[in-house]
Parts: sequence; C-alpha cells; structure tokens
Amino acid sequence: MIDFSLILAVFIGIFILLFLILRLKIQAFIALLIASIAVGIISGMNPTSIIETMKQGMGNTLGFVAVVVGLGAMFGAILEHSGGAKALATYLLKTFGEKNASWAMVFTGFFIAIPVFFDVAFIILVPIIYSLQRKTKKSLLLYAIPLLAGLAITHAFIPPTPGPVAVADILNADLGWVILFGFLVGIPTAIICGPLFGKYIAKRIFIEAPKLGIDNVHTINHPTVRMIIAIISIPIVLIVSNTVLNSSLFETNTIPTGLKNWLGMIGHPFSALIIANLIAWYFLGVRRNFTKKKLLDITTKSMGPAGIIILLTGAGGVFKQVLVNTGTGEMLANYFADKGVSIILFAFLAAAIVRLLQGSATVAMITAAGITAPLMGIGVSEIDKALLVIAIASGASIASHVNDSGFWLVSKYLYLNEKETFKSWTIMTTLLALVGFISVSLLSILF
Repeated sequence: MIDFSLILAVFIGIFILLFLILRLKIQAFIALLIASIAVGIISGMNPTSIIETMKQGMGNTLGFVAVVVGLGAMFGAILEHSGGAKALATYLLKTFGEKNASWAMVFTGFFIAIPVFFDVAFIILVPIIYSLQRKTKKSLLLYAIPLLAGLAITHAFIPPTPGPVAVADILNADLGWVILFGFLVGIPTAIICGPLFGKYIAKRIFIEAPKLGIDNVHTINHPTVRMIIAIISIPIVLIVSNTVLNSSLFETNTIPTGLKNWLGMIGHPFSALIIANLIAWYFLGVRRNFTKKKLLDITTKSMGPAGIIILLTGAGGVFKQVLVNTGTGEMLANYFADKGVSIILFAFLAAAIVRLLQGSATVAMITAAGITAPLMGIGVSEIDKALLVIAIASGASIASHVNDSGFWLVSKYLYLNEKETFKSWTIMTTLLALVGFISVSLLSILF
C-alpha cells in the first residue's frame, strides 16, 4: 500500500536539496541536513525523533567513513608530494612506447587515482600529456581522454577513494567486494572510454599543448616504480585478502579462529590504511630526506578536502536514516518489488538524475545511496551490495557539464572551448556511466 504523503515528503525533500544547492548556492552539507529535516516534518515525525534520527544517521555513518577517508587522504598526499605519480606515468610511457602512449595514460590514471584525488592527480600529470603532444604533434585529446577516463573510473569505482567508500558504508557493503567488482567493471570501461574513445575524438578535434609549459617529468629524482606499485597495492591486497578469507571459499574450520581474527584485524580498512601510511611515511618521506615537519604539513593539509567529504557523507547518512525511520524506504521497496523494477536500475537512475541536476558526483552518490539503502531487503548478498555501489557510482559519473567543477577543470587545462569540452569530456563521462551500468547488470545476472 502506497502512502502518497510519504512519497510527497521525499520529493519535496529532494526539491529543497536541489533548490538550496543550485539556486541559493548553499553548501551541500547543510542543504542535505535541511532536506532531511524537511522530510521528517512533512512525514509527521516527532520533532525530538527528527533530532535523534539525525544523530543516529550521522554517528553510524561517520564511525567508518571518517577514518577511511582521512587515512586515504594522507596516504595520497604523501604519494603526490614524493613524485610517485609522475614516476609511474613515466615508466609506463617507456614500457608501452610512444605509439601506445594512450594505453599508458589510461593505466596511469587508473592506478594513480586509487590513492590521489581526481583533480590533484590530473593537475600533477598534465605536463606529461603536454610533452607527448609536442613530441608526436597529434591531438592532445589522444592522451588526455585516456588519462581522464582512468582517473574518473577509479575515483568513482574503487576504494579507498571517498565516493565508493561513502556509498559502501551507507549501503553496508563490504569494501573488499567493492574493490573486486570495481576492478572487474572498471577495466573494460576504462579501455572503451579511454584509448578507444580517445582515438575516435582525437581525429575529430585537434588540440595543441600550450606553447609555454613546464615539462619537469625527468627533472625530479622520483622514487622507484616498484616501490610505488608495492605501496599502492598494500591496502588493496590486505582488504581484498580479508574479504576472501571470510568468504565461502574457506570453510569454517580451515583457519584457527584466533589466527583468523588477527588476520581480519590486519585486513580491515582501518589497519590496512594505517600500515600503508606508515610505509609511505618512511619510504617516500623519511628515506627521501623529507623533514618530519614537512611530512606533518603535507598530511595536515590533506585533511582539508577530506573533511568536506566526511561531512557530506555524514549528512547523506542522516538523509538515509530519515527515510528508514519514517518507513518510506520499506514502502518504496515493496512498491518497486511489486512493479518488477530492478533496484540496480533504480539506484543508477537516482544517482544520474541528481548528478545531471546539481553537478557534483559526490553529492549524487551520497544522495542516491541514501535513497537506495532503505530499499534493500533482508538477505541481500554482499555481492549484490557491491554491485549496487558500482551502479550508483556509474550513475553519478554521467554527463559532466557546466554545473560540474570537473567540466571547467578539464576545459581550462586542455585549452578546450565549451563546445569541444561537451564533445569530448561530457561524452566520455556519459559513455563511462553507460558502460559501467551495463557491466554491473551483466555481473548481477552472472552472480
């Protein structure tokens, strides 16, 4: 039975959210909180219950996300300042050769965006694609699109980047499974949206690198590539190993309980990222003559962007909790089940709509996760939860346009006008979203 007053409350809440962000330019964190309160009031919740629900949603969400996002930000900052990103990019270019440079760029973006924020990684690596364009005289887009595709896909699909971590926590999904399926979906998506689409669009839009640019790829004494790959792999391997250890692949008595508990602690995202941070701090910092004060400054500054993500995620948790406590989530779940609408399709569309309307992929992911979480019934498998995370990430990546800061970042650094940015970057992000969703749908059938 549908209670239209609850449906109306959700729609009004989303309208208020978008109005505050788009029209009044209010920060998304407070906009999400106001929208949550509005839904509670319109749904008839007791005022005291609304406040308790907000505390519950914020507390339950941040207990996990704050630690993972904070540790991930520090880890990425040390890698960035050590020159590790450029070292990996330079190595891949030498390995693949100039003829296959677009493939080198997509792999560079794919791996570098695991520890480093999208915009930071792009700015670090831009001089490399400038240099390639000057050498080959081919369109800058031949190298830029693969790099952007790799960065965007990993940033959206693979923890410990903030977006999938936040969505995984709101949906109560296991990060190990999210990482596994993030790679499974991300690799073919990166190939199609990166080198293949890059080659196509480069033939139609010729862009030159700026005449005056600093190409300092080889001027810094970078850390070794083996070290960078090993350090990036540490948290991923530990988290995924813990997931596999606790899966049905191992029988209950295969590993002694005490040992399994210790391995579980080491493989937990908290411990895995602490270990990775300490190793990066020593090998990329102390061993490379960074002073302790410099390392402290680097990690402290990384907390700024992380703080915004953490607060946004907490507000998304509040929105989810309001939908749960009002009973709206359960009612919608029953309705969509009766109509035969796939929850994966619903999650993708919810994220895509919010993304198109307000621009921020992070806000779209968190809002869609908040709406989708209450629709999940009892007995949803860990694999289904992980696939839902990727479906939401796909929808939240669609059609980056003028209301997204990423659109202007790409336009500025690639010297594209608005029309060219639409034809290249916007189309690439749309292709990314659609290929990602199709891949998720196929995996949901197989698993």
